[in-house]
Amino acid sequence: MVFLVALGYSLGKNDSALSTSGGSVKKIAVSAPLQTMTQKVEANLSNPIPLKQETPKESAGTTQTDTKSENNASVKITPGDTQNKVVSAKSTNANSTRLAYRGAKPKLVIIIDDVTSPKQLAAIRALPIKVTPSLFPPYALSKSNHTLAKGLKHYMIHLPMESGKAYDKQSGTIRVSDSEETMRARAKELRKLFPAARYVNNHTGSVFTKNEPAMKRLYEALRNEGFVFVDSRTAAKTTVQKIAHAFGDVYVARDVFLDNKKSISAIHTQLKQAIKEAKKNGYAIAIGHPYDVTMSALMDIKGLLDEVEVVYIDAIYRQHN
Repeated sequence: MVFLVALGYSLGKNDSALSTSGGSVKKIAVSAPLQTMTQKVEANLSNPIPLKQETPKESAGTTQTDTKSENNASVKITPGDTQNKVVSAKSTNANSTRLAYRGAKPKLVIIIDDVTSPKQLAAIRALPIKVTPSLFPPYALSKSNHTLAKGLKHYMIHLPMESGKAYDKQSGTIRVSDSEETMRARAKELRKLFPAARYVNNHTGSVFTKNEPAMKRLYEALRNEGFVFVDSRTAAKTTVQKIAHAFGDVYVARDVFLDNKKSISAIHTQLKQAIKEAKKNGYAIAIGHPYDVTMSALMDIKGLLDEVEVVYIDAIYRQHN
């Protein structure tokens, strides 16, 4: 009996030692690596490895504070941003628009809005630089305006859009209250009137471009007809950028208005601002009007534009399939 008790005591002592030894083995073989892994994870969370980001070769948007008057009252234009934003899954759509790669020089696009006559068009075509005319669709005072596009390779459509002002009396003005069917019909009409046109920008439209549901209906209707919308930015709270990105399109907008002040010196000052924006972002959009003073200012540039490549609106975008 004494022997059995002694034997049991000895075995129990050995079991205790084995248990302690086993715990030690587990601590060395398992706990240490887990602790090391945890330390690495915590270190990574504290000092994350930066994600690789490609240097963008293309940029878009407005980068200055500017003004535009629809009724002689200035509208503050807030700074825009670059193209490289998160967009929806539709960005892989074959119809999505992209900016062209940067060239040796920054690109400057000069658009002349409100073109309604052969005389105005002739003055634009006589300029020593590439200037893109934006033609009004036919309306009561110029029912054959679409015929101005005949033989033109580089031009835009200047679409009247609701502003809440007297401008809205122009026939064919797109309004916030227009139905989706009305907007689709208008887009189809523009395609029929201007079969070779690709680019559309807004005439006034400070009310319309702020209304996201209406702007989305029009944007999609124009897009379905193969048009690219260029935002004239007549409203600080324009929704066009958000909508363009949702469709996977680059957002292109006006950077500078040239002739709010109608003098050659003032227009040249605005051109210098446009050049500054182009050098900063790779390209810039300047919009003017077919005033005699604007034509004179663009005719007498005296090397002012040497630092940029003045191009038609087409050159801003990549070639489409």
